[in-house]
Order: sequence, then C-alpha cells, then structure tokens
Amino acid sequence: MTFSNTSRSSAAAAPVSGVAGKARASGQPVLRLRDIGWTVGGATIVDSVSLGVREGEFLAFIGPNGAGKTSLFNLVSGINRASRGVIELDGTDITAEAAYARSRRGLGRTFQSSSLWPGMTVAEHVRLAAQAASGGSHRLWRRADTYAHQVTRVLARTGLGHRADTTADALSHGEKRKLELAVLLVGEPRLMLLDEPMAGVSAEEVPALTELIRSLHREEGRTVLMVEHHMDVLMGLADRLAVMHHGTLLALDTPQAVMADATVQQAYLGEEL
Repeated sequence: MTFSNTSRSSAAAAPVSGVAGKARASGQPVLRLRDIGWTVGGATIVDSVSLGVREGEFLAFIGPNGAGKTSLFNLVSGINRASRGVIELDGTDITAEAAYARSRRGLGRTFQSSSLWPGMTVAEHVRLAAQAASGGSHRLWRRADTYAHQVTRVLARTGLGHRADTTADALSHGEKRKLELAVLLVGEPRLMLLDEPMAGVSAEEVPALTELIRSLHREEGRTVLMVEHHMDVLMGLADRLAVMHHGTLLALDTPQAVMADATVQQAYLGEEL
C-alpha cells in the first residue's frame, strides 16, 4: 500500500494536516542529499547525486526511462540502502534508517504501480492506513468507528467522499491515484515523494488530479518531490526541475531554464553526451 474531485474552494477549506499554513519555499532545507550513489552487482544505478530541497518547495524529476529517478526515490524513502553518500532530513542523517522510521519523520511515498487491494473499499483503505499510522500492535488497534471522522475528512479532501463504499477495482485510474494520495495523507507527511502519479490516468482526469496535487503543495505548504513524464503538468507545478540521465544529475534549475538547456535537449533526443 502506498506509504481529486473537489473544487479549488472546497479543497482549500479542508486542510488535512498540521503542515497547513507553513511558508512556501521558505529557504530552510528539509532534505539534503550528499554524493548519493547506489551500485548493484557492479552496475552503478545512481551516481553521486547531491542536491538540497527547501521547505515548501516543489521539485520535479524528469529524464528518460532508466535514468535513475525511481531508484533515487527508493534511496530517499528507505526502500533501498544507498551504497555511499549521506541523506539528511531536517539536518539529521537518516541514511541508515529503515523506511518506517523515515515515514514517522514525515516522509511519505507513492509508487508507480498501484498497490491497492482490489476487493477493499475506498473507506477501508483509508481506515486501515489510519490504524497503521496510529502505531502499536494490530491487537491494540482501536475500533474502526474511532477513525470515522478522519476517514471522512481525508476522503472529502481528495474528492472521494462519494466513493467511500466503492471497491478499488471499480475505480477509474484517476480515482485510484486519488485513493493512493488519501492513504498517504493519513500519515500527515511534510515531505511527499510522488512517483509518476499521472501514469495510466486518462486525459480527462489529469487536470483534477493536477489541481489536487497543486493544492496539497501550495495551500497546505507540503514539500513535494515528483517523478513525472507529463511536462505540461510539471511546468505548472514545479519550482525547479531535476534532470536525471544515466544515474547522474544532469541539470537542476527552473523549468524554463532546464527546458532551454542544450545538454538537456540532447539527452531527450537520445543523442550521445
């Protein structure tokens, strides 16, 4: 398991987390990568990536398939352990921490492939996430109705209130992505890593999903890192673009500057650098 549609006005009226109201891109580094690398079986997948992410920033990662974008997300979220380098969250070295420990620090993650349970309802997904986020053994979990208000609030925030009793296999691709975000929001993440949230989503559903992500960033002050291939989506969301190529960080700048970079254009055209 990972771990819109409301109008702009209703989205703004129902913030889910205590991060709401924080200054956007305040300049404080929430995440810092120092010379991060990952080698598997002699092959270098991620090669000496260094960057800093400010509190409230939206940083998007682009690059050809196999460039190392998802692999880098796996290192940041703790799915895989970096072979070298340092990962800092709020100035604390978390390089050796497990994924669950990073989650407790406020780092949340979604994945390219859906990990929803087909026969479980929308509300059940969010309720289970709420129980898990409360901590402790499953034997000590509280009654399901204890989480009713939280479930209702998160589903309203993501535009899924009317689908609460619908099973995941009956949802559209866009609704499934919203449910993954709803599950993520239960943990009240300050830093969200979104791995290709538009993958499989119909053209008709992209604008609403984009607006939901925009509101989570701008209206609630969350820091967002996102891998995405839809450049039209990213140009309206990202403060900066990071370009990955052969496991390295090829460019890091504003969207306009990156797209005008000749080296980046070469990489996307598939020419040898």
